Amino acid sequence: MNDAVKAFTDDLKKNGRMNDVLLFTFSEFGRRVAQNASNGTDHGTANNMFLISGGLKQKGMLNAMPDLANLNEGDLKYNVDFKDVYATILENWLSADADKILGGHYNTLGFV
Repeated sequence: MNDAVKAFTDDLKKNGRMNDVLLFTFSEFGRRVAQNASNGTDHGTANNMFLISGGLKQKGMLNAMPDLANLNEGDLKYNVDFKDVYATILENWLSADADKILGGHYNTLGFV
C-alpha cells in the first residue's frame, strides 16, 4: 500500500492536482493493548485514520497520542469520533448533507 499511495500522490503533485483529491483510509477496528493467549491482540475500540491531500487545513496528528495508562477495560480510549470525521468530509469536502447521510448530527472538525 505504501508504494501505491506514494506513486498516486507523486502523480497528483506532478499534475498539479494534489489540492483536488482527498485520500482517506480508515481501519474498521482497533487493537487491544495487551497480548492474548496466542501472542496477538484482540479487536479493540480505538483505531487510526489517514488523510492525505494538499487541501488539508490542518496537517499532522488530529488528536493526542493514546494514554496507555488510562484504558477502558483494556481498550484504548478514542478522542475523535469517526462519525465526526465522516461528517466533516461529507460537509466540507463533498458539500453533502451529513445529517441526512449519517442519520444524525455530528460535529465537524477543522481539518478541511
